[in-house]
Amino acid sequence: MTSPGTRADAETEDLDVEEALALVRDNPGPARPGPGGHGAPAPHHPADSHPRATSWPEARAIAERAARAGARAARRTPVSVPLDAALGLTLAAPLAALTDLPSFDTSAMDGWAVAGPGPWTVRDEGVLAGHAEPGPLTDGEAVRIATGARIPPDTTAVLRTEHGRTDERGRLHPTRDVVHGQDIRPRGQECRSGDQLLPVGTLATPAVLGLAAAAGYDTLTAVPRPRVDVLVLGDELLTEGLPHDGLIRDALGPMLPPWLRALGAEVGSVRRIGDDAKAVHRAVTTSDADLIVTTGGTAAGPVDHVRPTLRRIGAELLVDGVKVRPGHPMLLARLKDDQHLVGLPGNPLAAVSGLLTLAEPLLRTLAARPAPEPYTLPLRDAVHGHPYDTRLVPVVLRGEGAVPLHYNGPAMLRGIAAADALAAVPPGGARAGQEAELLDLPWATGGIGVCFT
Repeated sequence: MTSPGTRADAETEDLDVEEALALVRDNPGPARPGPGGHGAPAPHHPADSHPRATSWPEARAIAERAARAGARAARRTPVSVPLDAALGLTLAAPLAALTDLPSFDTSAMDGWAVAGPGPWTVRDEGVLAGHAEPGPLTDGEAVRIATGARIPPDTTAVLRTEHGRTDERGRLHPTRDVVHGQDIRPRGQECRSGDQLLPVGTLATPAVLGLAAAAGYDTLTAVPRPRVDVLVLGDELLTEGLPHDGLIRDALGPMLPPWLRALGAEVGSVRRIGDDAKAVHRAVTTSDADLIVTTGGTAAGPVDHVRPTLRRIGAELLVDGVKVRPGHPMLLARLKDDQHLVGLPGNPLAAVSGLLTLAEPLLRTLAARPAPEPYTLPLRDAVHGHPYDTRLVPVVLRGEGAVPLHYNGPAMLRGIAAADALAAVPPGGARAGQEAELLDLPWATGGIGVCFT
């Protein structure tokens, strides 16, 4: 089996960005520095229970590199997407204006289009937005005009409603000086046809969709969303009702699909599979998704079938455990050149840890989304750490600090449900006031309606 570092490092060279992975190319994926020297691998300690495990920052970097290699191998073709389905995608072609903006001289205000010096005789008919070009004005003439309406030829200026008055004979007088061209938006003021408005790699936000529509687009050329299949493993899981007789509710089935969508993925199937080695093998080998996410079964117990399945199909294990708590039994495997599997632990918060450690950088890179800018904040309270591993702790952001939350055990979701971010606590813990690297949760920064697309 090829070592993860050797093959992954080779794949960072000579990246082909024909699929618009320009932003990914700008993020070569080195281990990010973090509090407590996260940029360097943690030294092995005799008491370390998982000596093959990868350091937390390096595991994230390996996931990015694997995604870049997978995208190149798949030669993922950009897709044409209607505007109403493009939110959250990354542009795979520059956005060039298809028309002048505005495409004709328009009124910036409700008021009167006037020609020459006042006072002016006002025409009976007005000019409304969306109507054909009105007839020209002659000196001393005015016409009522609405915001966005076409300016009549030979117009000198637009006089705002609040800046004009009519006398007893119906003649229009200005109440302040009129400047030539005032409150007229000239054709091409914002851009000319052919101007590049946005480059390849831009994230399609609501404002980008609005600009594209204004510039004449019905569709956008974008990097396709990576496709993900989710396999929820375990005989002990219930899909409804209260826990009973040793059975527990499945929390990951409802949680993972929307979270994966928030990370830019298109979720295909979500399958619940019992502790059945043949069923796990069949589900993994028949999936055509870019990424398979499994939950549970990543340890070495009698019903943990993920690793045996990977060995059976000859998968390349890129990450075999991560020096992070919770979630250290997580794994990342290459099934094919263009297909990967992320194995999440079965405990809910441990699964979240695996999702943000391995799935997030992989999906972000496949979707050509820019990497979030790393940042730190001081912790309001001291946090106990693991002796040798990074610890991810739910926090809420308050002012210029991060407040650690309780209920942060591997099986608990109460803390993360109230959190804005996860703090990366270095081995040994952190004192109150110490800076910690933060991983934002998608809905804490983007808004639920924006990120769940």
